[in-house]
Amino acid sequence: VQLQASGGGLVQAGDSLRLSCAASGHTISNYVIGWFRQDAGKEREFVAVIGKSGSTTYYADSVKGRFTISRDDAKNTVYLQMNSLKPDDTAVYYCAADEFVGGKYYEMNEYDNWGQGTLVTVSS
Repeated sequence: VQLQASGGGLVQAGDSLRLSCAASGHTISNYVIGWFRQDAGKEREFVAVIGKSGSTTYYADSVKGRFTISRDDAKNTVYLQMNSLKPDDTAVYYCAADEFVGGKYYEMNEYDNWGQGTLVTVSS
């Protein structure tokens, strides 16, 4: 499956953005989809994950209550709604997919397929 992340941009603290992860080549409903982010000079970190049915989601503590992950299988797309953005949210955001993700959904090596990333910059 090929993944294309989009929707990033420059916003002010407190603003909202919605990122999209569009899949091609395969039906996205067959995949667990995760969002990760990486700021300059830092390691890539887990943000959120959604299960195949869409009923299971997990979030990093740093974004819980502000970000919402969802999926629209009819559009072959997963979204990350980001509200109340903070300067600390500044990063390149990547979506990742795998057919089988175990309990360590927060680890990068659980995912075989990655998109190219979209930059989110939050100014104070």
